[in-house]
Amino acid sequence: MPFTPFHMGPGILIKALFQGGFSLMIFGWSQIVMDIQPLIVLLTHEGHLHGFSHTYIGATLLAIFSALSGKYLSELVLRWLDITNGDKPIIIVWWISFISAFIGTYSHVLLDSLMHADLQPYYPFSNVNHLLGLLNNEQIYLLCIITAITGVIIYFTIIFLCKKPNPFKKIFKVR
Repeated sequence: MPFTPFHMGPGILIKALFQGGFSLMIFGWSQIVMDIQPLIVLLTHEGHLHGFSHTYIGATLLAIFSALSGKYLSELVLRWLDITNGDKPIIIVWWISFISAFIGTYSHVLLDSLMHADLQPYYPFSNVNHLLGLLNNEQIYLLCIITAITGVIIYFTIIFLCKKPNPFKKIFKVR
């Protein structure tokens, strides 16, 4: 699933379930970081398409990078969009940053392991991909779509039931 929004589906569901205990922005940032290496391979025609970045060791290193950089990038974007916690800026605590990034990179490897034959998630310990073909591509896409839709429904149901202020009010000028 290179360069598709499908990876965000599970992240949207996790955000809905854990609300402030998970950063969807850092999760999304980790998805982008994961696919930089395949993008370079596609542009240069050199290297292994799903190489080291798509191993669990590579995902661990990229999660650390994504957590460290994503915290500050996300807080900057939240300030730019004027999304606040009442009258205070939203600060993403470090543990949420790291959990969100690790879930992002590991879920990326997991989902791609189901569909890409060149992926070796356990490298250098094993070249075997036990998950390949467990689901077909259509089932994987459907799973990601269903998790996204379910997450959106749960998220807005919780906002409605808890009468939380709509976080999109400032962005879209909802009254």
